[in-house]
Amino acid sequence: MARQISRMDRRELMAGIGATSLGLLLPGGSVAQGSPAVAIRARQGSLNLRSGGPETPVWLLDAPELRFRRGDNLQLEFANDLTVPAGLDWRGIDGVPAIEPLIGRRLLAAAGWEKVRIPLRHAGTFLCDMSLLEVKDALPARGKPVVVAESEPVSVDRDEVLLVEEWRLRADGRAAVPGTDATETMVSYTLNGKPSPDFSARSNERLRLRFINGSRRSVIALKLESVDVTVMAIDSQPAEPFLARNGALVLAPGSRVDAFVDVTAPPGSNLKILLHEGKQARTIGFIIVSRDPPARAAPLPPPPPLPSNGLPARLDLKNALRADLALNGPEWIATASIAISLQPAFRAKAGRTVVLALTNRTEVATVFRLHGHHFRLLDRLDDGWKPFWLDTLAIEPGQTQRIAFSAEHAGHWLIESVATDWAAPRFVRWYAVE
Repeated sequence: MARQISRMDRRELMAGIGATSLGLLLPGGSVAQGSPAVAIRARQGSLNLRSGGPETPVWLLDAPELRFRRGDNLQLEFANDLTVPAGLDWRGIDGVPAIEPLIGRRLLAAAGWEKVRIPLRHAGTFLCDMSLLEVKDALPARGKPVVVAESEPVSVDRDEVLLVEEWRLRADGRAAVPGTDATETMVSYTLNGKPSPDFSARSNERLRLRFINGSRRSVIALKLESVDVTVMAIDSQPAEPFLARNGALVLAPGSRVDAFVDVTAPPGSNLKILLHEGKQARTIGFIIVSRDPPARAAPLPPPPPLPSNGLPARLDLKNALRADLALNGPEWIATASIAISLQPAFRAKAGRTVVLALTNRTEVATVFRLHGHHFRLLDRLDDGWKPFWLDTLAIEPGQTQRIAFSAEHAGHWLIESVATDWAAPRFVRWYAVE
């Protein structure tokens, strides 16, 4: 298996992206099941990312494990213990204007404190981070996984989050920040904050593995040795279950994939978790099959789809609003310069379908992210779409991809564009649903 993934070149890696990358109550929102209260504190800390080397200064989000249920209304308190303004970005949470960074909620001043209410309308795997905070003298910032469980039971034995993060380390232990020069650095990856952790499992157990690409710039492929990997959800939304191509999951920066894995290897097996970023494969963790009795006599049958989050089954492409967006044009601005007075990329009436043609005219793959809504990746002739929803998409150089979404949430929402180059800046625009 390691030989298979190590033969993947960058073009093969990118070719899989299209197929596998994979304060206010909302009007008409679901009835609240509960109101959990959580405090999150942004502070400076450090991580030991190199054996025997100095610790690396980082920015952290101090919080308990963020696990909730669909329909909860999260009561959030956020404190900023950094020396610069900070703000939270909630990847995958649709339709909440009050938490939209930079335009719905300004950065919180140093030593500041605020409260916000977040209705959790959808189940899925999400990510809370500070990726839009690109300021002078910044430190690399860790994200915090967020899990919202389905209202209905899901038949799995274990539910694990696997957050992959990328670091560009200098000799003195400090790390280069995304958007800055990373020459003379060593690339390192961690899984749940550790260089190569172990996860235990019993034979015939079914694992739900929630993979998150916490890298800010790199598209990655993840592969588990000696098991079939069934994709169940992408970017926080259920998909029609399918086996991962060659057993590999391709994730754009910030993307999430939920996979079901049935552990059929014999007791005592060490199953590698492999990562490929387009140049080489590396082992970032292991699943250790214990010698305890099997979870059951035989593996479970193929899983049914996860419960729907209620996104529309059909999109009206015929009467859609259509807009062309070049991902690298002069209309895009740095995150620090965003202002609501700037003209939106497009305006849509609430409830109307929007089709965007996204063109990458550069010589490096570029990642597009849509805030506020999830979208379908359209087939080449606009006569259908892939059987999953996305909020993030990597687009190859010189390529155009078309996406469609139902503009059901009124408000002002960001769109992002960033090249898959560590030193590349992150650019933003915004759109309006009225």
